[in-house]
Amino acid sequence: MIVSLPIALKHLRVEADGDDVDLIEVYLGGAAESACEFMNRRVFEDQAALDAAVVAGVAGDYPMVANDAIRAAVLLILGMLYENREDVVIGLTAENLPRGSRALLQPYRVNMGV
Repeated sequence: MIVSLPIALKHLRVEADGDDVDLIEVYLGGAAESACEFMNRRVFEDQAALDAAVVAGVAGDYPMVANDAIRAAVLLILGMLYENREDVVIGLTAENLPRGSRALLQPYRVNMGV
């Protein structure tokens, strides 16, 4: 996993024994997958995991090891998924914030437009 569950829980300010931990694990996996899809590449937690994926033939094109920018983007996506559990919010006035996760991931994106 690109971001560990303890780091994710700390980011969300949730206790590890909370009822939402199973749900947070789903959101964390979705956030990591979303980041990888945006970049058009697989990302691995460390060099050993990347090397194992290459040997197994599942690393894909342009694999890379996660860095702090990618981890931060995954945490931003995770926070959005956790706080906004529905596609539509009714009765609130909101303003769009800059897409920080995209700004963090953009330098690592490959094959744009493919």
